[in-house]
Amino acid sequence: MKGKCLIFSAPSGSGKSTIVNYLLGHPELRMAFSISATSRAPRGTEQNGVEYFFLTEEEFRRRIEADDFLEYEEVYAGCFYGTLKEQVYKLLDEGKNVVFDVDVKGGCNIKRFFGDRALSMFIQPPSVQELERRLRNRGTDSDEMIAKRVAKAEYELGFAPEFDITIVNDDLETACLQALQAVSSFINA
Repeated sequence: MKGKCLIFSAPSGSGKSTIVNYLLGHPELRMAFSISATSRAPRGTEQNGVEYFFLTEEEFRRRIEADDFLEYEEVYAGCFYGTLKEQVYKLLDEGKNVVFDVDVKGGCNIKRFFGDRALSMFIQPPSVQELERRLRNRGTDSDEMIAKRVAKAEYELGFAPEFDITIVNDDLETACLQALQAVSSFINA
């Protein structure tokens, strides 16, 4: 039995990664995380094929030309991120349900590519003000970076109607259970 695709997108600070990690803790869902490719250098203890597939900028561009990506984006000059088709197909052929943790444009592109074999979920904060509060409470970003993340979030929120399901994360436990219910229904349909 071939697997299905589960796409998660959200503004930074919405709780998407926490929800995805909760779902990955349910072995009955047969989920496998899609590892993205990037042209940036590894940071700290990052390993090729674990956190990312690390490619040179030239290799990334060559693979774009070869149509090897489901989606990709040049985040800033020479720094690319993308999803390799071959890695996703391998997991699907093994019967795994592939989880994508991607930005809104990537999520829309993957959904278009896989159509009914994909469930796209947008994790939304209860408000932009709450999102800003969460980002500040993290204590990891400067005021300038928080302002950039909030501005980007306002833009990304406009994409919510393009997703199959929107989960408003105003209570993490409830949001996790809503995601679990949606994913279970989709993969067992």
